[in-house]
Amino acid sequence: MKPLLVVVSLFLSGVSSVARSTAPSKPSAPDFFLVTIDTLRADHVHCYGYANGLTPALDALARDGVRFTNAFTPSPITNTSHASILTGLLPGSHGVTDFAVPLASAHPTIAELLKTRGYRTAAFIGAVILDSRSLAPGFDRGFDFYDNFPEHSSTKWRWGRLERRGMDVVSHAENWLAKHPAGPHFVWVHLYDPHDPYEPPAPFAQTYKDRLYDGEIAYADSALAHFIGYLKTSGKYQNSLVVVLADHGEGLGEHREDTHGIYLYDSTTHVPLIVKLPGRESAGTSIAAQVRTVDIAPTLLDLAGAAAPAKSDGESLRGYLSGNGNVSRPVFGESDYPLRFGWAPLRSVRKDGFKFIEAPRPELYDMNRDAAELNNQYVASDTRVENSRAMLAELRARETPGDASTESPQSDTPGSVSALPDPKDKIEEQNLLHAAMMASEDDRPADARKALEKVLEIDAKSPTALHQLGELELQAGDYALAAQHLKNAMAIRPDDAAAALLAGEALVKAHDPAGARDALETSLKRMPGQFEARLLLGNVYLELKDARTAEDQFEAALLLRSENVEAQIGLAKAHISDRNFADAIQSLESLSKAHGKNNAEVLHLLAKAYSAVGKEREAQQAEAKAKLLGAKD
Repeated sequence: MKPLLVVVSLFLSGVSSVARSTAPSKPSAPDFFLVTIDTLRADHVHCYGYANGLTPALDALARDGVRFTNAFTPSPITNTSHASILTGLLPGSHGVTDFAVPLASAHPTIAELLKTRGYRTAAFIGAVILDSRSLAPGFDRGFDFYDNFPEHSSTKWRWGRLERRGMDVVSHAENWLAKHPAGPHFVWVHLYDPHDPYEPPAPFAQTYKDRLYDGEIAYADSALAHFIGYLKTSGKYQNSLVVVLADHGEGLGEHREDTHGIYLYDSTTHVPLIVKLPGRESAGTSIAAQVRTVDIAPTLLDLAGAAAPAKSDGESLRGYLSGNGNVSRPVFGESDYPLRFGWAPLRSVRKDGFKFIEAPRPELYDMNRDAAELNNQYVASDTRVENSRAMLAELRARETPGDASTESPQSDTPGSVSALPDPKDKIEEQNLLHAAMMASEDDRPADARKALEKVLEIDAKSPTALHQLGELELQAGDYALAAQHLKNAMAIRPDDAAAALLAGEALVKAHDPAGARDALETSLKRMPGQFEARLLLGNVYLELKDARTAEDQFEAALLLRSENVEAQIGLAKAHISDRNFADAIQSLESLSKAHGKNNAEVLHLLAKAYSAVGKEREAQQAEAKAKLLGAKD
C-alpha cells in the first residue's frame, strides 16, 4: 500500500472507533470540508494559469494538496450540478434537471451516508436557489443544520434576500463549528459570489473595476482564505480533508453565451478541483487525467469507509490522490434547462481528446487542437460520433424509470433528436431573458421590460418573455395588459400552470371573475396542489355567488394548509353565503378564540352569523369587539 493510502486509512479508520472506542493508538477522524464556489471558471484561477487575477487562498490550497487540471461538471446549472456533487449521480439519474425539482429520497447524499460513520453535518449556502424549503427541496437531507434563508426578508435588495456575501457564509459556518467543536464534521460551504450580477464589494470593485467577474472571484477567494484561517487557528486544518471546486463555469460571451445554463462547452463545464488531504499528503501534486465532479461523493465515502450507495455514476479518486491514477475518465454532460424555454435539450460526451454534443445540429470538436470549440467537425459516419451516441444510449438505458426528466423529448440516437429549436439559434434570446430576470430581481422593472420587448422583436411568440412581461405589468398595476400577456403565454404553452395562476390574479384585480375562474381552473388542472390557486379560486366563486363550489375550494386549500387563517375565514364566508350558519359559527368561534383579538374580520363575520340565527346579544358583543379592534388599528 502506498504511504498516502496508509496515512489516510489510519486517519479515517478513526471514524469507526469514534462509535466503538477511543483507541489512543489511532489519530482522531479527520473533518471533511466541502467548499463549492459558484460559477468559477478554471481558467480564471491563478494556479490554473490565469495571470490577470489574484486567488492566493486557492493557490495556497493547491500547494498543500492535489490539483486536478481537467475536472468537469455534468451540468451548467447550480442545483443540478450540486445534486451531482452531493450524490455522485448524473442529472439523468438523480432527476434534478431544473430549479425546485426535488432531490428524491431514493438518492442518498454524502451527508446522509457520512452520518452513519458518526459525522456531525452542516451546510451553509450563499444563494436562495439552494434553499431546501423552496428551490432545492431534499438538499438538506442528512444535514444536522442547513442554513436556509430567512422565510420573510424585509429588504428589497439582493443581499440577504437572494444572496449572501461570501464572508457572511463562512462566518455562519465558523460560528456553527465553534458551537459544535466535537467531531468529526462534514461541512459544506457554498460561495455564490462569482455568479452574476458581478458586484464585488470594496476594495475589489475598485481593483477590478474593468473585470468585475474577476473581482467577484478575488472576493470569494478572500472568504475562502478567512475560512481556511479559521480552520488553522482552531487546530482543524492539519487533520482535515478539504475539497474545493466549482459547480460550473461562466460563458463570458464565448459562443455568444453571456452567462451559463444552456451550452455544454468547456467555458461552463471545466471547473477547478483541489483536494487537501490530512497531514498535507501528496502536497503540490498536479493530476492531468480527466475526472468528474460526480467522483467527489464516491471519493469522500471511500476515504471515510462509509457504505457506498447502491447506484453511482462516479468513481473514487483515491488512486489519483495517492499518485496511482493517470487514466482519463469519460465525461457526460447534460442540459435540460433549454426545455424551460421551449428549446431542445443537449447531451455531450468528452473522451479521448474530443467532445461530441448531441443537438438538432450536432457538434464534434478536437479538444487537443481546438480547445475553444470553434471548428465543428461533425460527420454522422465519424467513428467518434457513433461511439458517443452508443455511450449516450447506454447511459439512458441504465437510468431507472422515473430518474430522468419525463419532459425531455430528446433521445440519444441519431435521427431522433428533438425537433425543438437548437439552443445555438436562441442564445441571443436567452441572454436577454436572463438580463430581464436579473433586472426584475434587482427592482429595475424598466430595464427588465426593455429586455423583454427586445425578445419579442426577435420572437413574438416567446412564452417566457410574455410570461415575464405579464408578471411585470401585474406588479405595475396594469392588470388588463398583464392578463393579456399571460393569456398569450398560455396559448403558446398550455401546460404553464404558473402563467395561468398569474393570469387569474390579474383578472381578479381587473374585475373579471369569470375570466379569473377559467384561468385558475386551468392552472389547477395542470398542478392541483397549489394552495394559492385554491384560495384565490374560492374567493372568485364567492364573488360569482357559487357558495358550494367556493366551499370545495377552501376545503381543498385547508387540506394543503390546515392552520391557514385566510382559508378558514373563506370557508366561513362560504358557509354564511350558503346559509349554513351552524358550521360558520362553530369555525368562527374557534378562530375568535385563537385570533379574534387580532382579527376584526373574524368578529364581523361572527356577528353576522349570530344575527342570522337570532343571537342578537352575541352579535352585538362581537361587533363591538370588532369596532374596538378596528379603532385600535
